[in-house]
Amino acid sequence: MQRREWLALAAAGALAPGLARAAYPERPIRLVIPFAAGGNGDIMARVTAPYLVPGAPQGVVPDNRGGAGGGLGAEIVARAKPDGHTLLWGANGPLVNSVLMSPQPRYDPLKDFSAIGLMSLVPMGLVVRPEVPARSLKEFLAYARAQPGGVSIGTSGLGGANHVPLEVFKAATGANILHVPYKGGGSALPDFLGGTTQGLFTEISTVLGFHREGRARILAIASEQRLSLLSDVQTFIENGLRDFTAYTFNGLWAPAGTQPDVISALNRGLLGALRDRGVLADVVARGALLANEAQATPAGARAFLEREIARTRQAMKVAGIQPQ
Repeated sequence: MQRREWLALAAAGALAPGLARAAYPERPIRLVIPFAAGGNGDIMARVTAPYLVPGAPQGVVPDNRGGAGGGLGAEIVARAKPDGHTLLWGANGPLVNSVLMSPQPRYDPLKDFSAIGLMSLVPMGLVVRPEVPARSLKEFLAYARAQPGGVSIGTSGLGGANHVPLEVFKAATGANILHVPYKGGGSALPDFLGGTTQGLFTEISTVLGFHREGRARILAIASEQRLSLLSDVQTFIENGLRDFTAYTFNGLWAPAGTQPDVISALNRGLLGALRDRGVLADVVARGALLANEAQATPAGARAFLEREIARTRQAMKVAGIQPQ
């Protein structure tokens, strides 16, 4: 073999890994959404999906895999090949609550996944039916104290993202509340609208439309500041509950071991969605907040998740919620 041929082959070999990475994605990307279709997480995932990898063959394919508080879908991604073709639309349920509620978790949210970035934060709130004679949190607490059996409040499930802050609220105020757990927020809503339960502790986006129609009344929002869409609704903090905030976060994760250049490519797509005016309008109209610049980075999303796990673990301890 002549020296010139050898150099050409050597150069080709040196470039091969780069060429392989440049070919990403090689096939459609599967975006596992660990919730049923139609909910807040599902909607945000589908709004974001087209931006992730514009050049993906056949695009990004959403795959709803609800169950076990989001744990079923999360485990699928945790066990997937880390090549960037199977991703997780992550949130509190699969990455925080279902893990902390399990005596023997089947995956570790910090070790089995690589963060790509956060997309949005959706504040939770306390909402009641229109016949409940309370138009403020103060009036609600007075009303609840007068009910022998308490006021029935539904959540997405025992130990779930909605249940934990509800229990913290009860512990802080002594509110006479009867917790009614459901298997997902989508299951809690019909009973609330039908009058089976008197209230919900849920994401604002879930009930915003019903609030506007007069079929529900949002009494307080668990955010640092009031929302522009609901400027007349106070926060829990304004009602004396110091630092009381509760959000459902949405973001993108890949299996641990995914190559850094793939993570970077996906993060660029996520940032593209965050900067799109149409996406911004859609997110805001749903009562959500876009992630800030730090939260939208891989390092920022991981740090956010670490804090959320620690905060939720402490809240569960305060509320007396045990893994089961």
